[in-house]
Amino acid sequence: MTTTSTPTTAITHIAQLVTNDPSLGEGPLGLIQDAAVVIDGDRIAWVGASSKAPATDNAVDAGGRAGIPGFVDSHSHLVFAGDRTAEFNARMSGRPYSAGGIRTTVAATRAASDEALHANVARYLAEALRQGTTTQETKSGYGLTVEDEARALRIAAEHTDEVTFLGAHIVSPDYADDPAGYVDLVTGPMLDACAPHARWVDVFCEKGAFDGDQARAVLTAGKARGLVPRVHANQLGHGPGVQLAVELGAASADHCTHLSAADIDALAQSDTVATLLPGAEFSTRARWPDARPLLDAGATVALSTDCNPGSSFTSSMPFCIALAVRDMGMTPDEAVWSATAGGARALRRTDIGRIAPGARADLALLDAPSHVHLAYRPGVPLVSAVWHKGVLV
Repeated sequence: MTTTSTPTTAITHIAQLVTNDPSLGEGPLGLIQDAAVVIDGDRIAWVGASSKAPATDNAVDAGGRAGIPGFVDSHSHLVFAGDRTAEFNARMSGRPYSAGGIRTTVAATRAASDEALHANVARYLAEALRQGTTTQETKSGYGLTVEDEARALRIAAEHTDEVTFLGAHIVSPDYADDPAGYVDLVTGPMLDACAPHARWVDVFCEKGAFDGDQARAVLTAGKARGLVPRVHANQLGHGPGVQLAVELGAASADHCTHLSAADIDALAQSDTVATLLPGAEFSTRARWPDARPLLDAGATVALSTDCNPGSSFTSSMPFCIALAVRDMGMTPDEAVWSATAGGARALRRTDIGRIAPGARADLALLDAPSHVHLAYRPGVPLVSAVWHKGVLV
């Protein structure tokens, strides 16, 4: 009888490796100097010093570049069509952002073909992968009819495992005079059609979108169908979103721009991750979230792009890291951890966001000797090689 095994690959002479496993190296990032990583199939098989790397079938010399886990982008809106350049241009000329702009994308997305939507999702995932993102969550929310929301989720599920039902993005224009009727639609026929294609349920709990009672109805209905809650919370002002997320055991409360002391304490005492989305503040000239009180209180913080056509049209996690360090009170180490391990926590995943034996082989090499360069050299395309599920892409 013959047996077959997958080829193994050693990546050696990594100047500084971020493992996010303190048992493997120095500090919270588990840093290893002059490191090596062995990949076997789609998994990490071994991590340690280059001088101790075992023999493998293939070898890659990192040439003194830094290595990091693949970025985990736990919040994006990629199933859309159309363009909102005019809205952005007007906003940068003085008009503030409001949730109503979403309606523009809803109209374009409804009119788009399946092929066009597939092509858009594939395009933005490839764009993110080139920048080191190896896990991507994405949402519906630009259809707002039973048929269009289910279509969005079917398309998303062909591209990523992390799919979120966001029928409660805004009240559909079709129900402008009957928001209660729209909540009934979301929690009834729309949820029935969408739940089989999603892992998560989300709601935009905000003035101009859904209030606390409406958000609770959406999330509890989703939970009853086996979906795990996530919440767009406290982006545009203080509100009930964070407290509702913690109460219902949501995996994450996303945005968290306007937080009270009670909100921070609730997050710190819970398993709900505070996901910060600096691209939205950059693109709307809004107040920056302050990560420092969250981190000092012991809350788990993730960083994500919020990639969407209206308020944060970026797929670049390195850009978000630079913003978080410059304007949100995070250290480079904290920002890199939040963009990798933090995102994994927000998706309740243990197989990604770290470089350790048994983890999925998702990692990137940087044209720099240290991960700190992601913030030190903002805007520079430092990601030079990416492995996704063990494959050099």
